[in-house]
Amino acid sequence: MKILISPAKSLELNKEIPVKEYTRPLFLDTAVQVNKKLTRLTKQELMDLMSISEQLADLNYQRYQDFKEKHEPSNARQAVFTFDGDVYTGLDVYNLASEKYPKLQDELRILSGLYGILKPFDLIQPYRLEMGTKLGIENNKDLYELWKDKVTRSLNAELSTDDLLINLASNEYFKAVDKKKIKAQIITPVFKDYKNGKLKVISFYAKKARGAMVKFIVENNAKSLSDIQGFNLLGYAYSEEESKDNKQPTFVR
Repeated sequence: MKILISPAKSLELNKEIPVKEYTRPLFLDTAVQVNKKLTRLTKQELMDLMSISEQLADLNYQRYQDFKEKHEPSNARQAVFTFDGDVYTGLDVYNLASEKYPKLQDELRILSGLYGILKPFDLIQPYRLEMGTKLGIENNKDLYELWKDKVTRSLNAELSTDDLLINLASNEYFKAVDKKKIKAQIITPVFKDYKNGKLKVISFYAKKARGAMVKFIVENNAKSLSDIQGFNLLGYAYSEEESKDNKQPTFVR
């Protein structure tokens, strides 16, 4: 089994990391190439490209300039302890038992506009680059074209035909995977909440639920679809009635 999640724009750069173990990104050479392209952009060009404020453009302009090609613990942090958005709040990795770290490292993969795909303990440096950014790299018109083949091949190298790929990434990031070429069965859980008497996907809650699903899978050693249907964190429960099919198990609260 492999699990996919998105990265986060907000980063935790100061909190002490409870592990010393680390790995390096599989496509670090390509990340270096992407960063070099970013270093050539002005702050105004970054503002226009990413639709960000002047303050964020200043911050990330400096990050691109400071980027070190060689990633070491002295200049980088493990990805899963660095991303700090709603998904990672739900995952709550700082409170995950250390004996679960090997399973987390083995099964979780984080899609990234800069690094392509990351293992949890891969070292990353501070950056902001959403997958949907229309940044051309050499003959690739955008980041999807740059990463799709690389990401898909790397996943297939780790998957077998009777495996599950649990897609907990956003639509923006999952488009970096060529799902037609993935040899495993893709499962995309859906999380719905009642609002004004109706069930609907509420982004803020769904993101936290995706992270909590990762935590559930790792803590409970989930291996099958029926195991995943047992997800019961944050008040959610599996609903057969709301599920379109086995590929989209739906959880409601």
